[in-house]
Amino acid sequence: MRSTRLAPAAAVIAALALSATACSTKSGTDASSAGSDGVKTGPGVTEKTITLGALTDLTGPYASLGKSIVNAQQLYVDQLNASGGICGRTVKITVKDHGYDVQKAVSAFTETEPNVAAVSQMVGSPVVSSLSQELESKHLLTFPMAWASTLLGGEYVQVVGSTYDIDMINGVDHVVRTAKLKAGDKIGHVYFEGEYGKNALAGATYAAKKAKLKVVGQKIKPTDQDLTAQVTALKQAGVKAILISAGPRQTAALVGTAAAAGFAVPVLTSSPGFAPQLLATPVGPALEKMLQVVSPAPAFTDNPAMQKLAKDYKAKYPKDLLDPGVVSGWNAISVLGEDLKAACKAKDLTREGIAAAHRKQSRLTVLGVPLDFSDRTKPATYRSFIHKPAKTAPGGLTNVEPAHEVPAARTYALPKG
Repeated sequence: MRSTRLAPAAAVIAALALSATACSTKSGTDASSAGSDGVKTGPGVTEKTITLGALTDLTGPYASLGKSIVNAQQLYVDQLNASGGICGRTVKITVKDHGYDVQKAVSAFTETEPNVAAVSQMVGSPVVSSLSQELESKHLLTFPMAWASTLLGGEYVQVVGSTYDIDMINGVDHVVRTAKLKAGDKIGHVYFEGEYGKNALAGATYAAKKAKLKVVGQKIKPTDQDLTAQVTALKQAGVKAILISAGPRQTAALVGTAAAAGFAVPVLTSSPGFAPQLLATPVGPALEKMLQVVSPAPAFTDNPAMQKLAKDYKAKYPKDLLDPGVVSGWNAISVLGEDLKAACKAKDLTREGIAAAHRKQSRLTVLGVPLDFSDRTKPATYRSFIHKPAKTAPGGLTNVEPAHEVPAARTYALPKG
């Protein structure tokens, strides 16, 4: 979900597709009208329904997380509709699978955009980047399942929670304190090439400089599965801890290889780098011993709201695991749900009305986390949780440190997209 930027050739193809889209679609932003109840409506809103769009990955590298995101959002919508919906209208989500393929995502967007009021999820930084201009021109409020700070600043693209770099700043502080690192010590950082890794590395580098540490970087590709060379290099460099900004498979490979080599240093990953399924593999015990996870969201045992989500999700999807996708999906649709309620109260369910309602959300609490969306150039929160893998815990994580932010998170200059 947090991966590489669009390659130049693919960018050209996407641009051509979007150019054709601009000529063929006529959804626009000026086709609003008032319903019989006096509520202004636009694309995706009728007298009886509000339709949202979802561009997700159900068949590609993030298929398991994509499924959890879709499930969580459908659970929210089912509960919302059971309580009366929004403005007396039933809320629906049109889900399109792009398999983490930008060209497929562009085609799916072209098909669905004219008939949706907002986008409750868009999986993949490359997808969001390729469609960002269209989202702005169509005034289509969109919640990306990606957390790079370079996605901040747009009026209609909203990251929910902290960003990769802020998480890493808070995470490095935790590692320094708990591993008792000293000035001059080295920490390793294994990271994906592209937006996810670059953004996380920027935060880690800033935090390391503040703590007078040296960062030994190891860039990898999302297709890399064997991290023996990277672990060997970091061991030879004498790092005292390792950060990893990659996928769950890479996290498991790194921890497993390090443990087998007797290199049992602390390892910290961001939320996308962990999946509870890993705990059932041979590397599970090493993950429980060595790994910690920095996340903008609480663990499922942290507070009553999280406990209720876990209970409701398991009741509706008894065969599916609780994982970070459940929380990410619920967070985004919960925020959008509150936006729709506020837009209804203002009698303006146009795309512009929904976005305007969203920007007024300065004190919104979701799953126990306070969020502020009033300044589009800043993360909704600067606080991060620290979790630890635990096979017996719901979602495979238990809390180590409650949500907190360090001073460096505020003095750090957020990179711009």
